[in-house]
Amino acid sequence: MKRILPALFAVLLATPAFAGQPVTLKADTSDADGIVTLGDLFEGAGAAGKTPVAGRAGDSVLLDARIVQAVARRAGLDWANAEGLKRIVVRGPNAGGAAPAARGNVEVLTYARSLAAGEVVQPQDLVWARAAAAPADAPSDAEQVIGLAARRPLRAGAAVSGRDVAAAQVVKVGELITVTYEDAGISLSLQARALSAGAAGDLINIQNTLSKKTVQAVVIGPGQAVVGPAADQLKAVRSTRYALR
Repeated sequence: MKRILPALFAVLLATPAFAGQPVTLKADTSDADGIVTLGDLFEGAGAAGKTPVAGRAGDSVLLDARIVQAVARRAGLDWANAEGLKRIVVRGPNAGGAAPAARGNVEVLTYARSLAAGEVVQPQDLVWARAAAAPADAPSDAEQVIGLAARRPLRAGAAVSGRDVAAAQVVKVGELITVTYEDAGISLSLQARALSAGAAGDLINIQNTLSKKTVQAVVIGPGQAVVGPAADQLKAVRSTRYALR
């Protein structure tokens, strides 16, 4: 009897179905200590008000409204953003009522904190700021970076570049993984050793622990890969995506 591949594409995340505590954005969003929290942004944040959202290095900082909304939701707050805001300006105590400090004429995504190599970028790790110029491969949307892993140590305040990040690796070199083969109602699983690391969708070399034969497989999740027709299909999808870029 044909079995369905376990945990196929388990990297997809489910959105919580419950509603959070409704909150409204403050008319004057400001912080006093350089750490912007939900309490600095929203009326009625309650205990969740201590949740940090971003750091502020200058007189003011620009936040991506969608990132703020995501952080609020994870903390149990529901901000509807009925105004359709895209950016939120948060001023420090020395900014007064002036506009954000004009350090440049381009808005770019920057890192709100320093990240270690391999660390996965979270919504609260990104903040919009002004710069004299943007990297050639600067992302235009925070969603292009969230969920990816840092290729190298990244400094707080630096502009985000596409070369900074890559898909998070879910299989490590030398790790024992489960490899599945399915075709025409036949399903087989075996253990193999990963000879290379890979993220979900990557093609890696594996070695059968019994026969010592080396073949290629496609990573589908933490500690899992597929060979055979399923792998061929995933490789075709991956090639199509690269062709469309």
